Amino acid sequence: MKRAPLKRDDLIFPELSYEIIGCAYEVFNEIGFGFKESVYQKAMAIALKEKNIPFREQVYHEVKFKNEILAKRFFDFIVEEKIIVELKRDDKFSKANIDQTIDYLKTSKLKLALLINFGRERVVYRRLINP
Repeated sequence: MKRAPLKRDDLIFPELSYEIIGCAYEVFNEIGFGFKESVYQKAMAIALKEKNIPFREQVYHEVKFKNEILAKRFFDFIVEEKIIVELKRDDKFSKANIDQTIDYLKTSKLKLALLINFGRERVVYRRLINP
């Protein structure tokens, strides 16, 4: 079966995603590769603030079953209460990175996450939709 081509209106939060990814490129263009994730996270917070994009950082969420806490999660960012932004520092995404971000989507019940990787030569990102 042939899939219909993806249209711009089919994307979830396209404008906000574009702005967030633009912030990641701005960070990379200024500081480059080789820093710990915490450095990229601080720089990303500055870039988001400069663009007046509302966000929360290191957002705590619990996974519960029958009022018992099963797990605790800390998301790098939640932007405008719509998009989880998870930052990594590597040349490619691992299955663990993708699984972690999908786990965050399920925990938060949000629709979209951006997994952003600060690689040696460029920024790579992936849009993940809550399954």
